[in-house]
Amino acid sequence: MDPSAHPGWTDEKASPPPYEGYPQHGQGYPPQAPGYGSMPQYGGAGYGQQQYPGQPGVVNVQPTVYVSRGPLANPVNDYLGYSIFTMLCCCLPLGIAALIYSISAREANHAGDQIAAERSSRTARTLNHVALGIGIGVIILTIIYFAVMMSLMQ
Repeated sequence: MDPSAHPGWTDEKASPPPYEGYPQHGQGYPPQAPGYGSMPQYGGAGYGQQQYPGQPGVVNVQPTVYVSRGPLANPVNDYLGYSIFTMLCCCLPLGIAALIYSISAREANHAGDQIAAERSSRTARTLNHVALGIGIGVIILTIIYFAVMMSLMQ
């Protein structure tokens, strides 16, 4: 690019116009008013700070104490086997729900939460009883249906 092609350009680098109210390049900052201390240098103690002597070689730290409940001394029955049986043999949807509550009761037993364990155990037992009742009812109705169908065919 040819600088002579443009009328305002020259080969020499021009400095920007001076700013009013600010120190010019090379002049530095204006002197401080009397009564103020010198400006702190970077890496040193700042305004209102003081350097502290070295810390002692041994630092004592208190250990952190975590308080958690352990497993229950008398765990609540979780009906896990009953839930697996009802899930596989009687009523799959209610068996799955009972299995979830059984696992929840087992986890609450291990966490030491007596109230949650009892609630989940009671719900699992109720779902298992209902699933077993439905399964037995379906089996009885199926046997009756096939007995009636066999008697009608003869």
